[in-house]
Amino acid sequence: MDQRSDQRFLALALTLGRRGLGNAWPNPAVGAVVVKDGIVLGRGWTQPGGRPHAEVEALRRAGSAARGATLYATLEPCSHHGQTPPCVDAILKAGVTRVVSALEDPNPQIAGQGHARLRAAGVAVEVGLGAAEAMRAHAGHFRRVRDGRPHVTLKLAVSADGKAGLPGRKPAPITGEAARARVQAMRAMNDALVTGIGTVLADDPQLNVRLPGMEPRSPVRVVLDSALRLPEHSRLAASASRTLDWVFVEKGAQPSHEKALTSAGVEVLRVDGKDGKLDLSAMLRALAGRGITRVMVEAGPILSAAFLRADLVDEAALFRSPTPLGEGIEALEGEPLSALTLSPKLRLVGSEEVGADTLQMFERK
Repeated sequence: MDQRSDQRFLALALTLGRRGLGNAWPNPAVGAVVVKDGIVLGRGWTQPGGRPHAEVEALRRAGSAARGATLYATLEPCSHHGQTPPCVDAILKAGVTRVVSALEDPNPQIAGQGHARLRAAGVAVEVGLGAAEAMRAHAGHFRRVRDGRPHVTLKLAVSADGKAGLPGRKPAPITGEAARARVQAMRAMNDALVTGIGTVLADDPQLNVRLPGMEPRSPVRVVLDSALRLPEHSRLAASASRTLDWVFVEKGAQPSHEKALTSAGVEVLRVDGKDGKLDLSAMLRALAGRGITRVMVEAGPILSAAFLRADLVDEAALFRSPTPLGEGIEALEGEPLSALTLSPKLRLVGSEEVGADTLQMFERK
């Protein structure tokens, strides 16, 4: 098959794989396509909770027609026995004769062994097509395997004059409906949403996905709350039975209402902290240990600036309103906005209009 066709089918696999973002953890959100004679025989993507894997789904849909076909996958097929048999076994059993894979899996249990097993069985294997786009799609998986933490996206919204809220840390509407809908969609593509107790006390937010039909795609809601001040009657606690709520507190904290919160479905987790501030790296490692690969930080100026100072921001989504707010608080506590926009660790990778607002995307260099 010519390279142009290979690129087209791998692009389809990448599109399919994005369906699993925010929904496939602890596994990577892989996409796969089975093709023969230019005809797509089966499509697959990693299912909720990480199983079945994309390759198995695509092969199941292709059925016996997969014999002699090409399988396109956004990540190396697994070669080890986990909770399910290896995808390599399914590929060989189906009679696939060629595999086009975007990336080698960094997981030490795989790390090239899947490709090697396929080649040893006589399957033609090509690796690297679409690698750059696949790296973006699997950034959370790579970050968790290599650095022991999730991939972090910081989301900020600022007025035309750089303000993020009213004086006294009172909330204010910054962006329009289109931008707010985009944020909801971004939430659905992340495993967890991180905020601070200050934001919870000021806004009493829901932090879920409220787009029609997408509420089940709401991420785990994570609150950083060193002394466990989360009110029992907050909207987060009240809905904890429907959406996972994890609250991180400082080790040694023994708040009197912890039992009431846990009874409501809130899970309280403890990490190191100092002077009322939690160790962000320890918190992220704890999330990774629970299978979280991608988090979005939607927080106030103090926590947003803390993530930036700690060099824990891998991507940033900056929504800019065309309307000034006048007096108000800065988006980053103790830092100018240029600490983000001109950071030597981040680069601007795209800008687009979202309704009346502008979205700028940054990523780690």
